[in-house]
Amino acid sequence: MRKIYLGLLFCCFTASAAEHSKTAPIAPVIQTEATSPAAYQAIRQSIQHYLQGTSYNDQARIRQAFHPQADLLLAKPEQPFWKVPLTEYLSWFKPANAGQFTGRVGEILSIEIDGDIASAKAEILLPAKGQRYVDLFLLKRIDDRWQIVSKAAAQQSAKPTGQRVLFIVSSAHFHGNSDLPAGASFSELVNAYAEFKQAGYTVDLLSPAGGAVPLAYIDTSDPRQKAHLYNQDFMQALKHSKTAAELKAADYRAVHYIGGSSAMYGVAENADIARLVMDIYQQHQGIISAVCHGTAGIVHLKTADGQYLVKGKRVSGYPDVFEKQDAAYYRQFPFKIQQTIEARGGLFRHGKAGQPHIEVDGRLITGQNFQSSAGVAKAIIAQLQQEKKPAVL
Repeated sequence: MRKIYLGLLFCCFTASAAEHSKTAPIAPVIQTEATSPAAYQAIRQSIQHYLQGTSYNDQARIRQAFHPQADLLLAKPEQPFWKVPLTEYLSWFKPANAGQFTGRVGEILSIEIDGDIASAKAEILLPAKGQRYVDLFLLKRIDDRWQIVSKAAAQQSAKPTGQRVLFIVSSAHFHGNSDLPAGASFSELVNAYAEFKQAGYTVDLLSPAGGAVPLAYIDTSDPRQKAHLYNQDFMQALKHSKTAAELKAADYRAVHYIGGSSAMYGVAENADIARLVMDIYQQHQGIISAVCHGTAGIVHLKTADGQYLVKGKRVSGYPDVFEKQDAAYYRQFPFKIQQTIEARGGLFRHGKAGQPHIEVDGRLITGQNFQSSAGVAKAIIAQLQQEKKPAVL
């Protein structure tokens, strides 16, 4: 199997936990004021004005997003070129209906900045109508404010659920205090992400630090991995992961902890992530799931009565016996996954090495290794579909 070592400006990739090597230093990125994180956030805020305004009949927020002379090219099957003035577009959102949900669920997919101009893409879902739109934006910084000067929309066939799943990944680039590179398992990310997207779910990414996450185990001979490696929307999501403080528990039906050796660091002990996850699980009856070393993220979770989440439950993950006990990376681990789960009353289960193994114990769904990631996602989807609950927006 061929694997790839890449040094991108926003990621570090490693091939295996047993074959660590120092990564070459990356030249610093020279940022201008227009391409700074502040510019990115300002552009994001402008698009959010549009997304939230159109979702909740807020004419003032929509107007705030656009330049007064903006061009809007909208989608109408019988009219290939349908240009709508901003004033007409605004009139569709009546002040009398302000605050009422329109059924639109919007998500920013990508943002690219080049000096004082930027392009962006957003996904608009209408679950009740079974519709999906893709909006492309051109923005320009005018009078020190980023404004949408052009928007084009295209309708696509889809069956969106309107429901969201939260992926949790580590921000750790190295094992502990060493210089041994670590990263999130790309195959686990891709396999689960593809299953959820195909089933109509929106996927968000969370990491302790937010922003770009380190990646590992990239295999370009795998068609699915190769396709996602060159998928701009997917890689943008990995570049701009969110923090727990930015998210609301009510928005999510499930959480999914991604493995890779980095999963051992910074996630399990993060109180903000733990609080968010347990709110999703207890207050909103969501699903908690994990794969491989991602199971490390759930070992400290406690229910409202002070009991460990894993107590009395069947749990899978990467077993201690499969680790290279004498390897440098393993000596950095802050705890042993299997040993910790069993000490806290969990019933750890695993199968043969290199074979998928999945445990479903109520709303706790876990898998042994990256070969189990797609199966865990399918098990989550099956349970969510069986519940037949309305979207939590």
